[in-house]
Order: sequence, then C-alpha cells, then structure tokens
Amino acid sequence: MENVLDIAAYEEKIRSKYKEKFGIFRALLLEYNEKYNLTAILEEKDMFYKHFLDSVLGERFFKPNARVAEIGSGAGFPSIPLKILRPDLKFDLFESVGKKCEFLRAAVDKLGFTDMNIYNFRAEDCARDKNFRERYDHATARAVARMNTLAEYCLPFVRVGGSFIAYKSGDETELREAENACKTLGGKLGDALSFSLPENYGDRTVAVVEKIKTTPQRYPRGQGKERKNPL
Repeated sequence: MENVLDIAAYEEKIRSKYKEKFGIFRALLLEYNEKYNLTAILEEKDMFYKHFLDSVLGERFFKPNARVAEIGSGAGFPSIPLKILRPDLKFDLFESVGKKCEFLRAAVDKLGFTDMNIYNFRAEDCARDKNFRERYDHATARAVARMNTLAEYCLPFVRVGGSFIAYKSGDETELREAENACKTLGGKLGDALSFSLPENYGDRTVAVVEKIKTTPQRYPRGQGKERKNPL
C-alpha cells in the first residue's frame, strides 16, 4: 500500500462535507463530559486534530463493508469519526465502563448510525466467546495500552486473513517490542503508516498486524495478566 497520506484532504472533509455530524458529536461529547469525564481534550482546535483528524487518518486500512471490533472504546475514538466518513463499516464497540457505554449509545442514536453495537463487557471475556472470537475483519484500538498488551486484547477477535489496526504514538520501538506477542497470537506486523499531525500536534503511527493463523485458545489470559505480564 502506498505510504502517502493526504492529511489536508481529510481536514477538508471534516470541515466541510462532514462538518454537521462532527459538530453534533463534539456537542454531545462536551455535554456528557461534564458528568462522565470522557476526555481531557475539550478545546475545539485540540479536539479537531488530536481526536477527529487522528481517528480518520487510518481509514485506508479498513476494507469495504468490514466488520470491526473496537476494544476499549472510551469516548468513541477512532470508531465514531471513522463511521462518519465510512458508513459502510460495521462496528461492535467493547467498553467495560458503563457510563462510557451510555455516552456511546447516545452518540450512535443522535448520529443515526446503523450497524453499530455497544457491549458493556471486558474485551478479554468477550474474546473467549464463540460469538465474538475470530469473527471480525478488523479489530482496532486507540490509547488503551502498550502494543504487546493490546495485541492480546485485540488479535483473538480477528479472523484469519483479517487485521488488527492499532493507533499509536510515533514511538515505533513499541512495535518492535510487540513482535513476539503478535507472533504468539497468530499475527505478523505488516504496514505501519507514520505521520505528523498538523500544527505540531505530535507524531503518530497506525500499525497493522495481519492475522495469519488462529490464536491459541489460552489467549487472552484474563485476570489482568495481559498488562501485568505482557507477552
């Protein structure tokens, strides 16, 4: 895949074609943030670059009409901005905090989304459920955990032939650190798209882990082992 990213084109889409929906989402986020502390990023410009633009810049890695599991959805990044741009994507959002799920349901309803379900469960529990395990074209996550931990949460959801799409900082040493975890879980590091957000908002990487074989049944381990003792 060509490693050229037209960031300005995505900026323009958010500011023009999709301005109304992003405006609705921002207003709802500010409203619920007063009760639920969803994000510390509240200023309009900061939210535009750090949340909205950053979320949509990995859009190229999601196949048409893909079924996507988002792990640790929080306030809905990257899923909700992606869904605004790509209504063809079908999302299942997994979030363990009930108040955040309440916000996500309100956002899905207010934006009129279809094919977007919210599950108030821990990802490591759902990943062992036959209704979710290896059922997805993609799994994705942003600002949840280090890559080696995140791989254990996400790769069990992905079917062989699919991919785990991780939104990370610009520190690519984290990707190398996760190579063993990805291999153990049936994955292989593939494309990595690195870029700098405009206005000095930081360096970012969207890393893709291809699912090349079935994840062994023992993973995810659960009981916090993914964080305490990463693969």
